[in-house]
Amino acid sequence: MSEKIAEQHEPPRGSAVVVYLGPVAPHWEIRSEFGDEKLIDGFRTRVSARLLLLPPHDPQFRRNRERVARDAERENLTLRWDLGIPDDDS
Repeated sequence: MSEKIAEQHEPPRGSAVVVYLGPVAPHWEIRSEFGDEKLIDGFRTRVSARLLLLPPHDPQFRRNRERVARDAERENLTLRWDLGIPDDDS
């Protein structure tokens, strides 16, 4: 079995929720649901840097959201988004 396939079956190492706080900066809060504190703190720092001044309607947000998702995938973290929009499919 290849290493990549084995990684896909490992349980998540942690979980984070990215919450949109509103139009006044800071726009985002990254909350940990479970996982190693150092791992989550590093992830939180990278996500904050990517989203610092971006509200969800900014065109750059979509690209950075995809980068955040890839980062979570690399770290084997589950990721949820709370954009404050009912029935958000994220």
